[in-house]
Amino acid sequence: MNARYAEHNDSTPVFVISVAAQLSGLHPQTLRQYDRMGLVSPQRTPGGRRYSLIDVRRLQHVQTLAQTGLNLEGIKRVMELEAEVDHLRAMVLMLQDELDGQMARRRELIPLPEGGALVVWRSDPQ
Repeated sequence: MNARYAEHNDSTPVFVISVAAQLSGLHPQTLRQYDRMGLVSPQRTPGGRRYSLIDVRRLQHVQTLAQTGLNLEGIKRVMELEAEVDHLRAMVLMLQDELDGQMARRRELIPLPEGGALVVWRSDPQ
């Protein structure tokens, strides 16, 4: 495989607007409108916009939402909420990992036998 192509991934901006339009099934002018609205944000190069596979999938998602009857502002809001949900899910996973780590450290500090109990001794009863 050519090293130049090995560096590409789904987020690499490689498609000019005409190819992205063809891949997404949309008109190039529609892609420009979606760019102006912030529904999709292709990379800018001296030769114009460059779209990645992620951008093309996003365009297809916009088209799917539009087919359900949502207007463009509604689509924009849905996509903002989807991004927020993704962010919150990532945070929950991070916090769960942190909590699991803290719980493991606590178990190391106070090892208890299975089914055992911890008795706290106080020398000065109150």
